[in-house]
Amino acid sequence: MHFDKSLAWRYGILAVVVLAVLIYPAAVWHGLLALVGIGLPLILGAAIAYCVNILCRLLERLLWPHTTNQLARGLRRPVAIIASFAIIVLVLAGVLHLVLPQFIDAINNFLTQLPKVLSDLNRWLTHSDQASAIAKQLNALKIDWTSLQGKLTKYVSPGASGVLASTVSIFGNITSGIINLVLALTFAIYLIAGKERIGNRLNRVLDAFVPAKPLAKFRYVIGVTDSVFSSFIAGQVTEAVILGTLCTLGMLLFRFPDALSVGALIGITGLIPMVGAWIGGTIGFVLIAVTNPLQGVLFIIFIIILQQLEGNIVYPRVVGTSIGLPGVAVLAAVTIGSGLGGVLGMLFGVPVAATIYKLIANATHRREAGKAEA
Repeated sequence: MHFDKSLAWRYGILAVVVLAVLIYPAAVWHGLLALVGIGLPLILGAAIAYCVNILCRLLERLLWPHTTNQLARGLRRPVAIIASFAIIVLVLAGVLHLVLPQFIDAINNFLTQLPKVLSDLNRWLTHSDQASAIAKQLNALKIDWTSLQGKLTKYVSPGASGVLASTVSIFGNITSGIINLVLALTFAIYLIAGKERIGNRLNRVLDAFVPAKPLAKFRYVIGVTDSVFSSFIAGQVTEAVILGTLCTLGMLLFRFPDALSVGALIGITGLIPMVGAWIGGTIGFVLIAVTNPLQGVLFIIFIIILQQLEGNIVYPRVVGTSIGLPGVAVLAAVTIGSGLGGVLGMLFGVPVAATIYKLIANATHRREAGKAEA
C-alpha cells in the first residue's frame, strides 16, 4: 500500500489547526484580529481597488477604444485611474460643499438662539406654577445634594486628569489612520495598474501547487462571486442616485429647506444598504429643526415614508435585478445579515446571498440538463 507523505502532511496540519481552534478559541481569535490589524492597509487597499476598478474598466472602454497608437494605448490605464479617483473625490467634495456650510449655519443659529432659550426657560422656572410643583416634589424626595455632588466630583476628577492622555491617544489614532489610508490608496493604485500581471503570477502559483480539479471549481466560484459583487456595487450606486433624487424632489415638493444639500447627503449615505437613508435623515433633521422644529418633525415623517418605499420597493427591485436575486430574498438577506453581523452583515449579506443563490441555480440547471440527456 502506497503511503502519500504529502497527503499525510496536509491532514496533519489540518488536524493541528482544528485542535488549536477547539482548545484555544480566544487565543486564535485574538491572533486573527492581530493579523487583520497588521494587514489592514492591504485589506483596505484591495477593497478600494476592487470598487474603483469597476469605474476604471468602464472608462478604459470609453477612452479611444479603437486607437492603434502605442502612446495612447499606454496612457489609457493611467488616465482611467486618475479620472476614476478624480470623479470619486469630486463627488464627495461636492456633497461636503453643499452640506457643511448648511450644517455650520445650523449650529451657529442654534448657538445664537441658545441665550434666548435659556432666558425663556429661566423665566418659566421662576414664574410657572408647574415649575413650583416640580420643585416641591424634588424637596419631598429629600435628595442629599451634597453627597451627590461629592460622588460626581469623584467620578469627574479622574476623567479630567486623563484628558491629556486621551488627546495624545486621539492624535495618535488620527495619524495612524492617515498613514494607513495613504498606504491603502498606494496599494490600490498598484493593484489596478498591474492587475493583469498580478493575476498571471497568482495563476501560475495556483497552477503549480493546487490540483487541477479543485482549482477549476475554485476559479468558477471566484468568477461567480466577482460577477455578483460587481453587479451589486453598480446596483447600489444606482439605488443611491434614485434615493437622493427622490428625496430632493420630495423636499422641493413639500417645500423643506436645504433640499439639494440634504438630498445629495442622503444619496451618498444611501450607499450603505437600508440604513443609509436614516443616517442622512438624522443630519437633515438637525439642519431643518434648528430653524424650524415643526418642519424638522415633518421631515422625519417624510423620511420614514421614503425609507419604507425605498426599502420595500426600490431597493429589492433595483439591487435584486442587478444581481439576479428575487426581492423577497434581498429583504431576507438584509435582515439575516444585520442580525449576524450588524452593519457589515447588512452590507455583505445581499451579495453573499446572491452568490450562493447563483451557484445553487447553476448547479440545479446542470443536474436538470444531465437528467434530461440521460
